[in-house]
This record gives sequence, C-alpha cells and structure tokens, in this order.
Amino acid sequence: MSFRTREHEKRTKSRFAIERDVRYKMADHGVVLAAGSGHTINMCSGGVAFLAEQPLTLGAFVELSISWPVLLDETCPMRLVVFGRILRCTGRKTVCTIEKHEFRTQARSFQPLAPARADGMLQRWTDEVRRENVKTSSAGA
Repeated sequence: MSFRTREHEKRTKSRFAIERDVRYKMADHGVVLAAGSGHTINMCSGGVAFLAEQPLTLGAFVELSISWPVLLDETCPMRLVVFGRILRCTGRKTVCTIEKHEFRTQARSFQPLAPARADGMLQRWTDEVRRENVKTSSAGA
C-alpha cells in the first residue's frame, strides 16, 4: 500500500471512503457502449472511484446511479445520479469526474438492471456538453 503525504497529493478535495451499490452507463459519440453495476470505493465533491464489471474507456461520458445511505423523510430510498467523464481506468477500478449531479427517489425493492437506452439523461447531457464546446470553440475562432 502506498502512502502519499498531503504535500505530494494532487487532489484538492478530500475523498471519503464509502462503499455503495452503483449502476453505470458509458457513452461515447452519443452511443451507449457499456452498462453494468458495481460499487463505489470513495467519493469527493469532484469525483467518484468505483469498481465496474468491465474496463471502461478513458474520456468517455458516464452516468452513475449510486444508492444513497440516507432515506428521504425517513421512508423513501434515494439515489445520487452523477454525470461525468472517465479520468482513469485500471482494470475494473474506474475514476470519473462529477460534472453534474442530482438526487432521485428509487424503488423500495431491487429492480433488475434495465437494458441501456440511448435516449436518456446521459444522451441529453452529452449533447449539451458538445453544444457548449462548439459554442466555445466558435467564439474563440
């Protein structure tokens, strides 16, 4: 196990070890390339480290749906939905940014993993990011 002192640490945010169930969808160029489940390793306000079922693609867009440990009104299960990009992938261990997030309610019982859909929130978010990138590059030209 390696030990990093704070002076050698590149991260500016503190990471919190938290293991929660996660479902993910990865898209590149508007196409959902992978979907699966796993669990988180740690989180901070800027990113999430998690174990996926398979190696994911560096730089691809990702949507994570993370089971949240706190109930809404002490009765309703919640999920943290995160949108970001894959920063690092070593085998199944993956680290992604958090560029957008929201909380949603979830079913009270386990739901099987639905087939990946290309028309969901991940697709709309990636389209929005691409439009912003085109605007930015056009304004700079």
